Amino acid sequence: MSSRVETLEFQAEARQLLQLMVHSIYSDKDIFLRELISNASDALDKLRIASLVDDRLRVDTTDLRIEIEADREQRTLTVRDNGIGMSRDEVVGLIGTIAKSGTAELLRKLRESQDAAASSDLIGQFGVGFYSTFMVADRVTLLTGRAGESGGTRWESDGEGTYVIEAVDDAPRGTAVTVHLKPEDSEDRLFDYTSEAKIREIVKRYSDFIAWPIRLVPAPGEKSENAAGDEAGAAGEGDEKADEKPLNSMKALWARPSSEVDAAEYNEFYRHLSHDWTDPLEVIHMKGEGTFEYEALLFIPARAPFDLHTRDARRGVQLYVKRVFIMDDCAELLPNYLRFVRGVVDAHDLSLNISREILQQDRRIQLVRRRLVKKVLASVRALQENDAERYRAFWKEFGAAVKEGLVEDGDNEEAILEILSVGSTRDAEQATTLREYVERMKDGQNEIYYLTGDSRAMIENSPHMEAFQARGYEVLILTDPVDEVWVERVAQFDGKPLKSIAKGQVDLDTDDERKSSEPEREQQLKDFAALLPWLAVKLQDDVKEVRLSTRLTTSPACLVGDTFDLTPALEKMYRAMGQNVPHSRRILELNPTHPLVVGLRKAHEQDADSGALAETADLLYGMALLAEGGELRDPARFTRLLADRLASAL
Repeated sequence: MSSRVETLEFQAEARQLLQLMVHSIYSDKDIFLRELISNASDALDKLRIASLVDDRLRVDTTDLRIEIEADREQRTLTVRDNGIGMSRDEVVGLIGTIAKSGTAELLRKLRESQDAAASSDLIGQFGVGFYSTFMVADRVTLLTGRAGESGGTRWESDGEGTYVIEAVDDAPRGTAVTVHLKPEDSEDRLFDYTSEAKIREIVKRYSDFIAWPIRLVPAPGEKSENAAGDEAGAAGEGDEKADEKPLNSMKALWARPSSEVDAAEYNEFYRHLSHDWTDPLEVIHMKGEGTFEYEALLFIPARAPFDLHTRDARRGVQLYVKRVFIMDDCAELLPNYLRFVRGVVDAHDLSLNISREILQQDRRIQLVRRRLVKKVLASVRALQENDAERYRAFWKEFGAAVKEGLVEDGDNEEAILEILSVGSTRDAEQATTLREYVERMKDGQNEIYYLTGDSRAMIENSPHMEAFQARGYEVLILTDPVDEVWVERVAQFDGKPLKSIAKGQVDLDTDDERKSSEPEREQQLKDFAALLPWLAVKLQDDVKEVRLSTRLTTSPACLVGDTFDLTPALEKMYRAMGQNVPHSRRILELNPTHPLVVGLRKAHEQDADSGALAETADLLYGMALLAEGGELRDPARFTRLLADRLASAL
């Protein structure tokens, strides 16, 4: 054995998670074994794939397996696999640190949580299953050897902040995790994890569907409780014998008829796939027949993963071919906007060594993708129609991601619009669908009105809303960043154009009202004939036109865009992505009845060259910009001008 032994510290966030696990009061401590078995299964999958794609990796894959060894005398439980194994750097990277974005957010939520069960759920959400061993262990030892490499690595920790790692010369291929169980006490007698009966119960409940055989290995000097006369075959690297009959059935859940699978089995399979400790919101079990056969078992989670909106968000659909695992995150099976869906697709007629490049061009995979997308969207639509509470829960967690499909997936635009749920001026608490909005439209209303912004409060108080509120028109309130993009792409819903109330001209008058107000309107245009072009010249760096407004009732001014102009928020978004988009000057609309605007007109008639008049014009523009949540070009100057005016008024 090598003398290279190092004692290293856990990453700070990993150390905090370890302490949470060590002191966890989560009631179902059995899940630590489920997590170790799941990790072992992943290692076997990876070795199978590596052996197919790398001819230089000469490994025997005829007897891939998971073994569990319980030693009552030493109070240890070992989970061993002969899978891909890990190098020293991988051990440090995967176990000594937690390099996932979002861990700090997890810890913040855990500190804020007052509910022990909720805290444990949050731990599960972030997929740190290996750490669950410290709920039952006072020490954990790991021995691993990487396939294709000589020697191996031994890792050990008591979960108190440091770990010991050393190189070894004789590690077999694969990974063995030995859990040194905490001393048994009166409260933990139900958790005797050295009991064969307990191990069998946990495997049956959590891991029955694992595709690799899970076998019991008696500890040296012990004999399996259920293996008398039924032992065969080598188990591990020593002389121990393993039960010939695996503990698990190894039946692919997705290949069984849905009528033969109960909710508990679906839930446990979902947890195995996702490492989420909560039940899925929806299960989708489907089978494709014909020229290309496949089975699919998909899950919609109950809550969004922490990395849902990060660039490197994990995809959740695995690809199998004839029950053989091919790849873990098959992006070709579902579009990016459905990246939160977890599950398995088992294709019958693909090659076992298919590559991602081939998948991208394979017409059969594209056919499966189209069917899966339609099925997922149809399942959400069914929730919308039959279970309003679960539908609202889905949209709260995943709505922002689904709306990305309106930009990415034109083929399914109509289906996505049908399940869309957005805020509305009709009800501050309850969102609405576009279908419901259309059904409530006023007589004579031909457009679906909306306004985008950073928050509901900002939109509700926007000057653009004034005429619509006064007339009782419902306006959709869109606050997600993606809303700025999709409303530019979607032209209409159910034959009704989508109309931003912050763009173009607004005229809500009836024909009779328009006719009766025409004389007043003509008079206003005459009164402001000199001021409007003067303001346009004065503010020419920021606005391209100044005109009288029909959308304002109480505010002095507002900024609007032309029908096809980019919104300021969209301009900012594109620039943040590195795109050089030109700045769009806006249109300044004035309320001809507001005292400030009337006063400005009169002051201009008296002295158009007044410096105070020019400053008032700047203040008027600045107020319109701030009212819509915009950013002032020179906040200090605006503040100084405003302070001077307030002081002179006192």
